[in-house]
Amino acid sequence: MTAGQRARQIANVVNGTTGLGLAVALAAGTAVSRGPRGLIIASGYRWRLPYAGAFTLGNVVLCRIRAEQLVLNEALLGHEEKHCSQYACCLGVPFLPLYFLAAGWSLLRAGDPASANFFERQAGLAAGGYADRRTPRPAPRDAGGIEV
Repeated sequence: MTAGQRARQIANVVNGTTGLGLAVALAAGTAVSRGPRGLIIASGYRWRLPYAGAFTLGNVVLCRIRAEQLVLNEALLGHEEKHCSQYACCLGVPFLPLYFLAAGWSLLRAGDPASANFFERQAGLAAGGYADRRTPRPAPRDAGGIEV
């Protein structure tokens, strides 16, 4: 584990989000195992919400697939790992309302919760299984063909 990964791990334990993730994993009856780079993988998540193949709470990656499948999917695992870092940067729980505000903005702006969501874009839309549905607005008549 790198120094940065260790710092993220400690930050998410201290800010309480990894504990929150473990509590959700336990309540949801997932299989919890150690993952790479200081991550904890909670596989077999079956609750209806959130409706995603994987999501994070602190350093805990909750997923609907087996842990081995997630580890082999480097793109998705890397995407979720970036969300773990976002929790640490946002000092934990404040990430959640910020994420939901960004998802709401994206819904208004692009018609889906990911395409214009700052956090999803930073984590990599394609890696997270999202399509970029943003459509450029047409340029004003006198803008010389420049899109805005």
